[in-house]
Amino acid sequence: MDACGCEGFATTFDRRTAEADRDRYRRSGPDATTRMLLGLIRRYGVAASTILDIGGGIGVIDLELLHEGAGHAVLVDASEAFLTVAREEARRANVLDRIEFVGGDFVHEAAEIDSADIVTLHRVVCCYRDAEALVSLSSARAGTLYGLVLPRDRWFVRLGVRLINLKRRVLRQAFRVYAHPNAWIDRIVAANGLKPRYEATTAVWRVAVYDRA
Repeated sequence: MDACGCEGFATTFDRRTAEADRDRYRRSGPDATTRMLLGLIRRYGVAASTILDIGGGIGVIDLELLHEGAGHAVLVDASEAFLTVAREEARRANVLDRIEFVGGDFVHEAAEIDSADIVTLHRVVCCYRDAEALVSLSSARAGTLYGLVLPRDRWFVRLGVRLINLKRRVLRQAFRVYAHPNAWIDRIVAANGLKPRYEATTAVWRVAVYDRA
């Protein structure tokens, strides 16, 4: 198993899944936790900001912030299928010239990726075994704010993760999900000079924005 722990990633995040995400976005806009994260980011203003969206999928965060005045976005994703759909959506939204697409595991590519004013990881920490490397390297690249959406520290969330992974094991699917302790994640972010500023939650998800004092 590699640091990512992403065996089976390509079959989990395939073209069919990407197109389903695209169709939901076109029909209903950003999902609930994406709206929550965007709402917290908007408190800072986004005019002319640069965006680094890690594990950004079809690019919903990038599209929304670019339409609101952000200057440039870099979308990093390990799924080529999602990157293909993200490019199509960027072209459709007439912002293709303002987004750079990077394929691969962010931790492996981090040395080649510049810092940005706003760094986001929406439901990405829960897909990554080596959360320390992922969060440390990504938060180090946040110039102004750092936004995360990750599973909450609740017993039924941890139970749900175990059940999901048990089902995947029975079905011989390699991909796993993770519920990393939130306080541990906060300490990793704090080591890079960022403090938690705003937070919102659902029953399952914690939406957190950190910034530099």
